[in-house]
Amino acid sequence: MGSLMASLAGLSLGTVVQGNSAELVYDHAFFDAIEQDIRGARHSVHLENFLWKQGQVEARVGQALLEAARRGVRVRVLLDGMGGRRMSRPMRRELRRAGCRIAFFHRWSLRNLGVLTDRDHRKLVIIDGLTALVGGHCYTDAWLGDRAPALHPPAYDVSVRVRGPIVHALQGAFSENWAGETGELFAGDEVFPPLAPAGNIAMHAAYAKPERSAPAVKILHHAAICMGHRRIQIQNPYFIPKPEAIEALGAAVQRGVQVRVLMPSIRVTDNAVVNLAARRNFGKLLRCGVQLFECDKGLIHQKVMTIDGVWSAVGSSNFDDRSFDTNDELTLGIFDADVARKLDDLFEELLRCSRPVSLQEWEHRPLHRRLQEHVCYSLRQVL
Repeated sequence: MGSLMASLAGLSLGTVVQGNSAELVYDHAFFDAIEQDIRGARHSVHLENFLWKQGQVEARVGQALLEAARRGVRVRVLLDGMGGRRMSRPMRRELRRAGCRIAFFHRWSLRNLGVLTDRDHRKLVIIDGLTALVGGHCYTDAWLGDRAPALHPPAYDVSVRVRGPIVHALQGAFSENWAGETGELFAGDEVFPPLAPAGNIAMHAAYAKPERSAPAVKILHHAAICMGHRRIQIQNPYFIPKPEAIEALGAAVQRGVQVRVLMPSIRVTDNAVVNLAARRNFGKLLRCGVQLFECDKGLIHQKVMTIDGVWSAVGSSNFDDRSFDTNDELTLGIFDADVARKLDDLFEELLRCSRPVSLQEWEHRPLHRRLQEHVCYSLRQVL
């Protein structure tokens, strides 16, 4: 896999960057990490996310941003125009009064009618151009996991805190949509500082979505599947692979690769329609030899894939049409056996509260469930 990393990076319009460190951050610990990093910021905080809602998380992260802005840090917050519109008005006013700049990606307006289906689904925080957090965490109380208030079904997630030269690429990803929405270009050492090696991990970032070309995150996931030799493990909350992806997964099984996919069960998902759409193709996957598992712990929201125990993908991209073809996404490719081992250990841990999907059970599901799956699958492009 190491010899193919340059191909994975190149095909997904990126470059392999050496000399980085990576620290996995799980569940509610993400908010401890982001508060710590924001409170240590000296020059700039850039935050981009799909979902932000009023609650405990808003209060915690908002307070850290306010304190940073008041001590002179340049704070830029970019939220999706749909997922971020539930930020409370008082918090929005306070942040702006403190000097924070807040922008919304493709918010509802006549000017944006042609792009309203194109959402900013990235989850990214960059501190001083030196440290970045990338993953699947959103800013709502559900992401407190086991500590979530009773009204919120708990969500569990994984992000990665990185340092080193790869942060320049991530800063570029943030700049892309920030410049598009605000017209502002930022430059200089406060946002693009010289970056010395911070570790020995090679990484590459996939986020570009060229006009009339396949998005980089889609190419990355499909190419990685084709390069697996021993084991492919996918953790994803919304798993609706296209026929060509099903073929690639099946071809991997045929060449001796163990392929396992873990997703939340319909009892704990936050989107039953997507879950039903996913189940429509379970038969094809199971007949190909792909092993499917449904987890009852809660909304398993991480978007993670490991290949052969050495390469990992961590980011914002679901394994469905919307993420691969429509949304703006961000995924990090990480070549490090230790990171892959920890993500594989998480897979094994979640298997303890999961059940395998059997082909016999799927084939004997009731007629009304089959109809539901077909209807939901027909809507997959807009889910």
